[in-house]
Amino acid sequence: MFTLHLPTLNACLNFTAGILLFFGWLAIRNKKSALHKKFMVAALTASFLFLVSYLTYHLTTVGVTRYHGQGAMRDIYFFILLTHTPLAVIIVPFSLRAVYFAMRGDFARHVRV
Repeated sequence: MFTLHLPTLNACLNFTAGILLFFGWLAIRNKKSALHKKFMVAALTASFLFLVSYLTYHLTTVGVTRYHGQGAMRDIYFFILLTHTPLAVIIVPFSLRAVYFAMRGDFARHVRV
């Protein structure tokens, strides 16, 4: 079943989005706004594909994925999970707002987001 490969695809898409964001940041720091825009659009696309793949995997996979680690690793895992999950949800409207301002040419507000 194709869903078995989705976790690997998710990791690759997430990594790709992170790299594209980094290069987009470098581009704007070097005053290359056209290149920055290309990197940001590519990062947004990779993030969107990640979200589709992630939701497909979690909505079509039967059962709940459980962590079976013990001790300190279990605590670290749950700390990361409990902080990452709400932050991942909260970042979406901020990202969309930044894209909205950039598309309107309102770069003063785009930068503040």
